[in-house]
Amino acid sequence: MLKGIEEISTTKKRLKFEIPADVVEEEIQRALKEIQKKAKIPGFRPGKAPLAIIEKKFGQEAISDVLEKLVSESYRKAVKEANLKPLVPPIAEDAIDIKRKEPLSFELVVEVRPEIENLSYENIEVEEIETEVKDEEIEEVIKRLCEERGSYEPTDEPTRAGDLVVIDYKTDIGKEAKDFVYKLGAGPFPEDFSKAIEGKKKGESFNVTIDFTEDSIADFAGKKVNFEITLKEVKRKQTVPYEEIYKELGFESMEEFKDYIRKNLENAKKQQAIEQQKIDILKKLLDTHEFELPEGLVEMEIKRITEEYESLGLDITQNMDKISERAKRNVKAYILLEAIGEKEGVTVSEEELKQEIMDIARRYSITPQGVIQYYMSRDGSLEALQNSVFERKVFDILLSKSNKIKKQEAV
Repeated sequence: MLKGIEEISTTKKRLKFEIPADVVEEEIQRALKEIQKKAKIPGFRPGKAPLAIIEKKFGQEAISDVLEKLVSESYRKAVKEANLKPLVPPIAEDAIDIKRKEPLSFELVVEVRPEIENLSYENIEVEEIETEVKDEEIEEVIKRLCEERGSYEPTDEPTRAGDLVVIDYKTDIGKEAKDFVYKLGAGPFPEDFSKAIEGKKKGESFNVTIDFTEDSIADFAGKKVNFEITLKEVKRKQTVPYEEIYKELGFESMEEFKDYIRKNLENAKKQQAIEQQKIDILKKLLDTHEFELPEGLVEMEIKRITEEYESLGLDITQNMDKISERAKRNVKAYILLEAIGEKEGVTVSEEELKQEIMDIARRYSITPQGVIQYYMSRDGSLEALQNSVFERKVFDILLSKSNKIKKQEAV
């Protein structure tokens, strides 16, 4: 039972518990009887072994189970009773042990969400962002699609950058290749290699000497190599004619195709505008609210970001200040959004969580079960996914309550 709460700081509390000896003993006896029902003891039928034998053989197991049960139940009741908002699991600073015939006394330290004074999030000014699509933007998309949908066709003209060539080569270091396909100007050989082939025609043979740096491809790294090259084939990308591209992509007319592009660009611009407004709102919330950050939560976020840096091969020592600042900002944002969501009564239903899983599955062309397995293997739960939906709903509220102003009015 909760005896008292010691305030270590605004974000850290020490919960003090004491459970009467008779309650502890009653729980131990109940646990032993549960074990007795299933225990297989030589010479006794299942469930008929004397409790004294069960206690001798399984006593410690029963005590461990009771300890875990009493501590977790007491903690849950205390959190509810004291209206605390824990951010991370509690920590026992000292070992917790059950001593038979004695009260169970223990303490748990828990980090809680700090109280935010004067929480203000209505009428935050955000700039209106232009989302109109211009005709020139549509034309740029069409030209790019004409290029992307084009195919490489054989040509007898001299080679130029971007052409695909098929060559045979021999080298003075014993390396050679047949029907080697290479895109001029695209690597991995040095630029001089492509330049040597540019301007040549199909059927030509020629020599060129290339200096390879130490970090070049393995066979030639750090060497000066003479190539004897025969140009066997040249292919050049032919773009789809402008007036044919809509047919290539399955549209009935150019007008229908342009309408489709316009709608997609408008949707993309609107989404970008919303994301930018969310960033602006969050920045203003962070700038206008000050409160103590929970140390443990900051440390956890620092650890997460550090692992992210390590996976990218970035130097941790040189970036520690940046990591620390980012962690503090993330934690502060998390607490603010959670507090706003709670004030607005935001919840995430099971149906909304299922819909999020379906949306992710469609977006990445995987099964819903695959999405669930990914989050479960990474985090051990779907909490991160649930938090994502929660934060999105909070941002929707913030945007609906914001004050959108013209660019020249922005302050």
